[in-house]
Amino acid sequence: MAPGLTATFPHQTFTVDKHVPRSIFPDGIKTSGQHPPLYHQLSPYQDFPHEITGPTVWDADDYKDDPERWTHWFTDEEIAEMSEAADSFRNAGIPLTGISKDNFQLPRLSKFLESMRNELLNGKGFILFKGFPVEKWGNQKSAIAYMGLGTYLGYFVSQNGKGHVLGHVKDLGDDAKQIDKVRIYRTNARQFFHADDSDLVGLLCIARALEGGESDITSVHHVYNVLRRERPDVLKTLTEPIWYFDRKGEVSEGEDPYIRASVFYREPGGKGRVYCKYDPYFIRSLERFSIAGIIPPLSPAQLEAADVLEATCNRLALHMILEVGDIQFLSNEHVLHARTAYKDHAPPAPRRHLMRLWLATPESEGGWTLPFHDSKEKKRGGIQVDDVAPVAHLDAE
Repeated sequence: MAPGLTATFPHQTFTVDKHVPRSIFPDGIKTSGQHPPLYHQLSPYQDFPHEITGPTVWDADDYKDDPERWTHWFTDEEIAEMSEAADSFRNAGIPLTGISKDNFQLPRLSKFLESMRNELLNGKGFILFKGFPVEKWGNQKSAIAYMGLGTYLGYFVSQNGKGHVLGHVKDLGDDAKQIDKVRIYRTNARQFFHADDSDLVGLLCIARALEGGESDITSVHHVYNVLRRERPDVLKTLTEPIWYFDRKGEVSEGEDPYIRASVFYREPGGKGRVYCKYDPYFIRSLERFSIAGIIPPLSPAQLEAADVLEATCNRLALHMILEVGDIQFLSNEHVLHARTAYKDHAPPAPRRHLMRLWLATPESEGGWTLPFHDSKEKKRGGIQVDDVAPVAHLDAE
């Protein structure tokens, strides 16, 4: 069996490379990547709160009939400011992976984005922007403006072993049943409730599906409170570091192909907030290791906990549909998100296409304290394989 929370773990040490070659990483910052937690910083179940209160706890009923509380239509002035910044950046000849607040300046819109960043980190944890002119601007200018917008919320991190910092959620025909090899965002299959390997995630809708592909989100802290009342046994299981997460081959030399971790964590230090790091596809794709006796299989208690967590998320979810030109930003600390399965239009109509950003918000800039060795790094989290350079393609590959 995997060691329980009461076991004694050695204090792990890690080496962080401060000398990042700008020839590979144009902004001078390298994505930290996936790592196991610092086990000695994990809290036992009895130290978790009995109830969570505050703005991060929300009920879908409070929002489903009042979209004005969670949407922002870009004004003509805001679009003009983004357009000017995008044109200036493109004319400067800087690679898209080198975009930053310094070379994508939004003197007026930045004030609103600062307040929205705080809302994402410490408030309800989501917003839907509307009216982004993707059809007028095309993929290149849209990508520049979208990534530039993202720099005011966090630092973009790599989303896969190929270094994609501008991701593309699109059905490329991969077999969703091969979950040990395939990332589900490259298929049209349902994505169950999960959080990505970053502090924030952004999705810009370039093209909609014929049917399906709709978004569901839920408050982690509302889910936590419900589980604490109704199924404390399940919640306890979710707080224990007995869960193995598949890395699907996206590993640097010398690293393990999986990570042992918890699903629910308690923030170390003074605030002690609860956050969630989870994706059911990554816990159910490890049979090749459990059959070989390398790691234990999921126990009946874990299988039940995963099912109860998904059912609770579905029960408490807020449903939304992303139209072309919509941008959804979410917290990955205290919001879980899902996607319904979808069917694309027949060719030559474009396939469903979302541009995705994973953004890091380090401790020094108001981010949460995490029990991982890279918590203070600017580009904490993400997926980094050796020195693979960041890339920002304009479409899926």
